[in-house]
Amino acid sequence: MSHSRRLSLEPAITGRFRDSLSLQRHDNDDVINKPDFRELDLGSPVSTLMPRVSSSAATPTSSSSSSGSASGKPSVAGKSHSGEIPGGPGSVMPAVKNLKPGHRRSSSTGKPLIFSGSSFSHSATSHSSATSAVSPSPAVLPAGNICPSGRILKTGMATRSSTRAETLCTGTGNYGHGNVVRSGGGGSNHSARADGESPEELKRLGNDMYRRGNFSEALSLYDRAISLSPENAAFRSNRAAALTALGRLGEAVKECLEAVRLDPSYSRAHQRLASLYLRLGEAENARRHLCFSGQCPDQTDLQRLQTLEKHLRRCWEARKIGDWRTAVKETDGAIGNGADSSPQLVACKAEALLRLNQIEDSDFWISSIPRHDDHYHFQPQAKLFGMVAEAYVLCIQSQVDMALGRFESGVVKAERAAMLDQTNPELVSVLNNVKMVVKARTRGNELFSSGRYSEASVAYGDGLKQDGFNSVLYCNRAACWYKLGLWEKSVENCNQALKIHPSYIKALLRRAASYGKLGRWEDAVRDYEFVRRELPGDGEVAESLERAKIAVMNRSQESKSFGYNNQVEAVSSLDKFKNIVSLPGVSVFHFKSSSNRQCEEISPFINTLCLRYPLVHFFMVDVEESLALAKAESIRKVPTFKMYKNGDKVKEMICPSHQFLEDSIKQFLS
Repeated sequence: MSHSRRLSLEPAITGRFRDSLSLQRHDNDDVINKPDFRELDLGSPVSTLMPRVSSSAATPTSSSSSSGSASGKPSVAGKSHSGEIPGGPGSVMPAVKNLKPGHRRSSSTGKPLIFSGSSFSHSATSHSSATSAVSPSPAVLPAGNICPSGRILKTGMATRSSTRAETLCTGTGNYGHGNVVRSGGGGSNHSARADGESPEELKRLGNDMYRRGNFSEALSLYDRAISLSPENAAFRSNRAAALTALGRLGEAVKECLEAVRLDPSYSRAHQRLASLYLRLGEAENARRHLCFSGQCPDQTDLQRLQTLEKHLRRCWEARKIGDWRTAVKETDGAIGNGADSSPQLVACKAEALLRLNQIEDSDFWISSIPRHDDHYHFQPQAKLFGMVAEAYVLCIQSQVDMALGRFESGVVKAERAAMLDQTNPELVSVLNNVKMVVKARTRGNELFSSGRYSEASVAYGDGLKQDGFNSVLYCNRAACWYKLGLWEKSVENCNQALKIHPSYIKALLRRAASYGKLGRWEDAVRDYEFVRRELPGDGEVAESLERAKIAVMNRSQESKSFGYNNQVEAVSSLDKFKNIVSLPGVSVFHFKSSSNRQCEEISPFINTLCLRYPLVHFFMVDVEESLALAKAESIRKVPTFKMYKNGDKVKEMICPSHQFLEDSIKQFLS
């Protein structure tokens, strides 16, 4: 249908239905509009319908001076990214294009009137001119109103109003500038927005929210802008800024990489990406984007990069020579310099603490590693100590898990690390060791369960050859020694386990039980009290502690009844010596010389034994001061030890080792 025919229909429509029809806006675009009237298609809605004005009021206008273009897209001279959040390039105002042929407005109609859900009053319609429009009054349909899709209501149809909002679009596709379409329809490309939102407006609103610190709201607005214009690099960079503020660094890296893919010369995105890599501790990637071709690097970021590189270099050197304290110092320096979200640097500190037998601190740090799962899928792989960074992190996590007895988790992580960096020999070695340790532990458990304690101890020992930091294997082997009655060895293995893992409850309980077998009830009480504090509701621990305290009290009373004072007493006369050896119980005589080095070395151990075994009476004889006693006892070499039980000599030892001496005492106490 021709343009002139559409205009000729206007008086009839206006005259018959102006007071009978009304349209109502609805804010919910999701409601399905089901009109109960028929519509008459008037053809293409390119030309806007105008109310009649007198010829004297019309002023010819050029189409090139229109406030919009046929396409709705700005014409930009050169490349720019308007709306970048503070610090980015400034905005560039869009140039206006001429209307396409066939879209030219009539010079006699004046400025178009746009209907937005209300209507103009009769008086306002007659008063309109080429340069002004009167505000609409509700419930009156104006002459020349543009209905959705260029249609008008047919005479006599029902008056149910639409529930879909009418919005002003930007005039792309087959619609002229200022065309009104219903939400969800109209237009053939991204610029004809059904809800009236333009990408630039959404970006502007997002920037406002960002400046106010409302980062989640800003992110939501940037997401909507990107959904409308996914190829806009500035939108991606702004989204990265919001993600960074929310602590989602991995996603921020992804967005920056997408921005520089869309526009390789976009300096702001490169700078933002370099700053992110500095926080992630990835010096090589940071340098690539900070100093990319044609950009003058930010001096502050450049200084941070150089400092990070220095710390990483020193850390690597310390790791190679096993200087773990320096490694801790350098990782702390790198993290303090701004690499506060670097998984590999945190893992490096955890590794150093593990090697320093600070397993609980190591576990704390490895558990606090920042997670940037998306990060590794959208960036060049960073490396540390010659390993892929993610593989290195998994490798250290595996070793910490193994040290704490989380064997299954340790194997899984070691396998993942080896898969990520299959050519690295260190990762291959760690995986092999982990598998051998797990195999030894499984074999030892099977033997222990079948009562073959000696063989089980050997199996656990094989595992310790592969992993000398495994507290669980030490504790398991201590259980074997306990079952075999080798309580001192049990204590030694528990000590090794607790050196690695100081609060290892099972090792503390096993050591306390071994102390009880050795009669070292004070030591047993100390361990039970520690466990009691950790497990206040454990009744079995409470009972064990009470038994140990009773044993301490009983032994103290026995010591008093025998006149023992838990000190090494000096004996200088033969008569006193003869009186002492006739006493009931066990007595140990240490024949020594103050000028002999071996005697001086073993004397502190004798003092320890005196405290450890209060039911044994310890005496010291200086052969240089008591020559008659030394001659009577035929002492030819020092140090010499003689043991008496209930008046009878049961053993004599010359220059014994600490272990042999203590084992002999325990033998005659049982």
